[in-house]
Amino acid sequence: MSQLGQLMVGIAGQQLTEEESRLLQHPQIAGVILFSRNYRDPEQLRALNQSIHALRDPALLIAVDQEGGRVQRFRDGFTRLPPMAELGRLYDADPAAARDQAFALGWLMAAELRAVGVDFSFAPVVDLDRGVSVVIGDRGFHALPDAVTELAGRWIDGMHEAGMAATAKHFPGHGSVATDSHLELPVDTRPEPSLRGSDLLPFESLIHQQRIDAIMTAHVAYPKADNQPASFSSYWIGTVLRDDLGFDGVVVADDLDMEGAAALGDRAGRARVALEAGNDLLLLCNSLDARESVLAAMPAEPDPAASARLARMQRPFSAMTLQQVRQDPRGRVALQACSELLSHD
Repeated sequence: MSQLGQLMVGIAGQQLTEEESRLLQHPQIAGVILFSRNYRDPEQLRALNQSIHALRDPALLIAVDQEGGRVQRFRDGFTRLPPMAELGRLYDADPAAARDQAFALGWLMAAELRAVGVDFSFAPVVDLDRGVSVVIGDRGFHALPDAVTELAGRWIDGMHEAGMAATAKHFPGHGSVATDSHLELPVDTRPEPSLRGSDLLPFESLIHQQRIDAIMTAHVAYPKADNQPASFSSYWIGTVLRDDLGFDGVVVADDLDMEGAAALGDRAGRARVALEAGNDLLLLCNSLDARESVLAAMPAEPDPAASARLARMQRPFSAMTLQQVRQDPRGRVALQACSELLSHD
């Protein structure tokens, strides 16, 4: 196979089954997203990732949500990372120190994952932390767009130095609605100019700074701009993200399993609409029995432009081990930053 597909799927356990090894050969598979159920310890994780990468050429992508705080899938054996809001609190007192620590933590998160064979984490969250959203909350850096841009930008710089592509989420902004899109569809009733003057600003700035490699769209509806939720909207993806903002990286639809996507039909129907809207990559995280039906609903072959963009998410692996990461001067700085920030968590 000469290109990656457009569906990233979850797997059941801590090693591949024969059925999963066969499924991952499908031309529309892009890779695997890992969760706590797939993790025992770093050695097991490294072996699992090696088995996934060995299945195809080019190798499948392996991703995880390793943001820090309450969203950190791998814990024992990895450094505990603080929630990003702790960097925001530090920023209010000492902006320079917060920027330095954001870089250090982005590097540490990425370097640890790269040491065990993970290609990238779906991070950072650049939603504004307005104290409204249940699901975003302290996952966001700050309430002010400029502060989010600065802190997320330095976090991304650290990721890039460690050899990892960055994914900003959740476009065009999930932080100003209370509803959790895992449970139901949130609706943001603000007019589009209000969104563009606030929640969109970190995305716009980071795109223009050429820092973002991928953007994850939100299962949130903005009816004064478009009737479809953003993850299924050709307006938000094509007109705003691609045309207005000039983004040429990977566009990722949030998990098709989430209830925020339920209005689009069954998972196969959601996949069709998400691809038609312009997403390059779809996620199917937990409905393992739906993987075959979703693949059957997709085109037989992936879109070549999407495959080319996805290929840029895979970087050469570092030769560092986890121990070497923590002994590196950058690792020691990051561990000290973690200790200081977690003492206030």
